Amino acid sequence: MKRTHLFLYLLLAIIPEFAFSQSLYKNPILGGDYPDPTILRDGDDYYMTHSAFDYQPGLTVFHSKDLVNWTPVSYALKEYLGSVWAPDISKYKDKYYIYFTVAFPDRRKNFVTYASSPEGPWSDPIDLKIGNIDPCHVVGEDGSRWLFMSAGKRVRLTDDGLAIVSGTEEVVYKGWEYPEDWVTEGFCLEGPKIKKLGEYYYYLNAEGGTAGPPTSHMITVARSKSLNGPWENSPYNPLVHTYNKADRWWSKGHGSIIDTPSGKLMVVYHSYENGFYNLGRQTLMEPVYLTEDGWLKKYEDVDIEKPIKAPLAIADNKSDRLANLDKFRLGYEWKFYKSFDASRISVDKNRLSLKAKGVDVASSAPIMFVAGLHAYEVEAEIELYGDVTAGIVLYYNSGFFMGTGFNKNARTRYRKGDERRGGRHENATKMWLRIRNDNHIVTGSFSYDGKKWERETWGMDISGYNHNTLYEFQSVLPGLFVYGNGKAEFSNFKFTPLDL
Repeated sequence: MKRTHLFLYLLLAIIPEFAFSQSLYKNPILGGDYPDPTILRDGDDYYMTHSAFDYQPGLTVFHSKDLVNWTPVSYALKEYLGSVWAPDISKYKDKYYIYFTVAFPDRRKNFVTYASSPEGPWSDPIDLKIGNIDPCHVVGEDGSRWLFMSAGKRVRLTDDGLAIVSGTEEVVYKGWEYPEDWVTEGFCLEGPKIKKLGEYYYYLNAEGGTAGPPTSHMITVARSKSLNGPWENSPYNPLVHTYNKADRWWSKGHGSIIDTPSGKLMVVYHSYENGFYNLGRQTLMEPVYLTEDGWLKKYEDVDIEKPIKAPLAIADNKSDRLANLDKFRLGYEWKFYKSFDASRISVDKNRLSLKAKGVDVASSAPIMFVAGLHAYEVEAEIELYGDVTAGIVLYYNSGFFMGTGFNKNARTRYRKGDERRGGRHENATKMWLRIRNDNHIVTGSFSYDGKKWERETWGMDISGYNHNTLYEFQSVLPGLFVYGNGKAEFSNFKFTPLDL
């Protein structure tokens, strides 16, 4: 072979590896309130969903080719059943399943929905008539189907996966005993995820509690050659944990193992961000590997606070999760709080018509989206029809929100859930409103023509709007509201990141 040809051959041979080595990603892979991630590989495609809590439509399914860029492709839950926790997405033969827990307002129950494609349509939810939380679907070595659940329990499923075989619930695992001096929220053996790799089933659990102190949550690993056990704890436990409250990522836990077609292994989990608890638990990812003695272990030289080598070539057409906000796509970017009613909205050329609901913001079931940023502005032109009040809100729950609005007589503002009067005006039915969240500090502005803006005199710190103070596992989401009798139309909607 000529020297020139040899050089070209060697150059072409190293290009793929060189290109791969230059593919880096940063955590989080989904910023903002995307907790309890569950992930499925189907050939070269990846699908992921998360806890929906009180946001409806729920169980948004995301798709990716590279594990870094994620695009919503469907939603599985079209009715409000209560607070939806810790789903599990899986494929069995030619069908896809999502098992999930409904925790409130009634006692805890578990459901399943299924589809012929991850892009839906998904079936109506089926009540499995069993308590506990955090179901995980697993197929045994004999082909039997099981749900593993919190507290180290499992229960057998019928062959179609749509019902529980009565009398099969049993405790199969007691957990890993972490050191007594570790500061956690409690033992809390939960969030099971099981992955078969080679001759072993690897049984991941969350321990330590999902919030509370920054060093609370963790991912532990046990393994067995049979789904029937016995389960042996890893000598390298925990797989993932926050050891220092000075770290950026707190309460890391609830992990799933995912593989690539070439055999690379990643662990996907959730975490709170230091100083930004009110963003909720965000989705993170880092590489892991199997040791020579067959245990899962993380790479000691990988720092999740810095760029990480991607497991796959990152797509050139990177997805922008917030690019379609002005299309008001219900169930993809936008969701109601608790009360799901698709008939309330209609969209015509990026103009949203939203029917009024309730007598105040708390009862208005606002329509919201996950921003997932430290600083941003939300702006819209709003026109009123009927005796209504409408505006922009930063919403945690019905008792704690902050926002700006107006009716035909006055501007309104909202602090901690209470309505307060702003400036008065004479029969104004159209106004431009803007709300700015700059690292927890919220301010507002208004305009009567969309050109000349005036700053409101009020401001507020919303850093305390988080689960550790208010419970419910939720986050602060920006949204739009209208209450009273009539409707409001929102146009010229703008979402502007300020910290990129």
